[in-house]
Amino acid sequence: MSLGTHLKSSIGEKTLMAVTGVFLLLFVIGHMLGNLQVFVGPEYLNAYAAKLQSLGPLLWAIRLFLLGTMAAHIWAAARVVRRSVSARPVKYAMQKDLATNFAAKTMMVSGCLILVFVVYHILHFTSGNIDPIGAFAKAHISEDIDVYGMVIASFQHLPTTIIYSVAMVLLCMHISHGASSLVQTLGLLSCSEKCRDKIGPALAGFLLIGNLSIPLSIYFGCIS
Repeated sequence: MSLGTHLKSSIGEKTLMAVTGVFLLLFVIGHMLGNLQVFVGPEYLNAYAAKLQSLGPLLWAIRLFLLGTMAAHIWAAARVVRRSVSARPVKYAMQKDLATNFAAKTMMVSGCLILVFVVYHILHFTSGNIDPIGAFAKAHISEDIDVYGMVIASFQHLPTTIIYSVAMVLLCMHISHGASSLVQTLGLLSCSEKCRDKIGPALAGFLLIGNLSIPLSIYFGCIS
């Protein structure tokens, strides 16, 4: 069986979705840990941002890789959902859901909303096309980009704080089910199903606390 044929099979699509999910999850964790440097002061966060910018072409290669990974993840997810729907074209007269949760039932919805947020995030902090209070413009006045100042000013703006907070809730809700699923699909841990089901929510809780702590701490004046 060729690689293309395998990827279009049910197992191949689920494997691709799981593998790309691992890469995206690692990025989310790394991105959060880097951003948490806002708590230790402007010199640390600005140095972190400057280090990323110094990567030059490599940084763009990483960005393109992540975008390709996200596209593959979305493609595989859409194929899995389509296969599931086509396998049961006629709805049951009486439908009884198996043991599941809200995060599992809304994976496609949360995934689509996360994609919209990613586009917004790039236009906001990366390109500055969305700059409601001029924070991006002020941060880029000199050659030494003040990322710390841009982050502080952005999250002192209530609508921006709300957008990011809601997005982080959706992201972690998606991870809550997705992380447990990829562990099962890839057979990463030899533990019981009950144990695997706890991995996603635990990881999602950790990421939610870390990611929400930044905009909320800034908005309520804990960081200035």
